[in-house]
Amino acid sequence: MKKLNGLLMLALLLAPAAASAAEAHMGRAHNMADRRISLGLSPEMRQHQLANMRAHLAAVQKITGLVAEKKYDKAAIIARTQLGLTEEMKQMCDKFENEEFKALGLAFHSSGDELGEALKAKNPRKVFRALNKTLGYCVQCHEKFQQ
Repeated sequence: MKKLNGLLMLALLLAPAAASAAEAHMGRAHNMADRRISLGLSPEMRQHQLANMRAHLAAVQKITGLVAEKKYDKAAIIARTQLGLTEEMKQMCDKFENEEFKALGLAFHSSGDELGEALKAKNPRKVFRALNKTLGYCVQCHEKFQQ
């Protein structure tokens, strides 16, 4: 019992130091220079773009849940309508001045259509390859650009 009390006391004494160290580490991480390319968006456009990306992430979550339930046809509809290269998405991508960002956006949305086709085939290997490709565009874009 004394040993347990001693360990508890040591933990309570070290907790503030550990929290302080973690805070200092996080502060350094956030203060590091962000070398990604800014798109120079207006505050309104920035919020619109962030909302679109969150919607894309939610669509991926829905798709993976539906695939887990073997509901490929529903997942294919979501891939095409929420990730695919719709006319609305083409117009949105065309508004960006940065050509590399625009190309990544168009490639991402085209891969959403490819994901929809893979889902129609109901082949999990094809689905996950297509999903990996789609998410790869997300990773490339977020590594290179910031809002």
